Amino acid sequence: MKNVLLILLVAAASLVFSKEGDKKIGWHKEGIASLSLTQTRFDNYVQGGEDTFSWQTNIAFQFNNTQENWKWSNSGRLRYGRNKIGDEPSIKSIDEIKLETVYTQVVNKYVNPYASATGETQITAGYEYYEDSKEQISDFMDPAFFREAIGVNYTANEIVKARVGLSAKQTITSDFPQPFADDPDTEEIEKIRTEYGMESVVDVHYKISKTSLLVSKLEIFSNLKAFDEIDVKWDTDLTAELTQFISFNFNFLLLYDKTISPKRQIKEVMGIGITYSFF
Repeated sequence: MKNVLLILLVAAASLVFSKEGDKKIGWHKEGIASLSLTQTRFDNYVQGGEDTFSWQTNIAFQFNNTQENWKWSNSGRLRYGRNKIGDEPSIKSIDEIKLETVYTQVVNKYVNPYASATGETQITAGYEYYEDSKEQISDFMDPAFFREAIGVNYTANEIVKARVGLSAKQTITSDFPQPFADDPDTEEIEKIRTEYGMESVVDVHYKISKTSLLVSKLEIFSNLKAFDEIDVKWDTDLTAELTQFISFNFNFLLLYDKTISPKRQIKEVMGIGITYSFF
């Protein structure tokens, strides 16, 4: 019961400062692509140092169809980047594919029933690096995470949206079941893990100015078994255009999934690069 109350409180807290917005009928499409590059090169530099080169690309899009009695929201994100230091082989710094679809039946002005599905995986193989070797630990669709839910959502405006519902989560693996899907308490190696519980999702899409955009998503999934088994993913992007095609990008990602790691995971990425808006 405590887990249920926590999920409901997180969703409700995001709505305190919401304001009513205008409703747009029909399709609304939005997309943005960015590429960040960083290079450091040394030649006869007496203080020492190693050549470095890194790059990262980020593509995000939304296709939303709003009608009088229903709304269908679709979004996706693709991130990929690599780093190279000195003569060492390049290694990836970020790797993500995520797709989400949410169908909402409009019953009243604020609270409405919804059904949703989310899929998430990576593009290329992932490795654990040691001093003289490396070991592959993941690959495309290995693992892959899927989540389906039905419940109610609250949309006060086009900036803040939240939803809470009953949910099912599947973790699918092939060659790398550990630590993603396998249950260490059984002798059999499980390649598919299914959990049932509740989800809470809060989306913020705030245009700070004509040249600045804040996008944040907080996702919480609980299997209702234990407090420390609540999965949390908080992903925030801040983009500010410096010129028509040059922008500043900052990403903050916080993850907690006890099955994968008993400790919370944090990643920050900041850079200046090329940005192109489409649609």
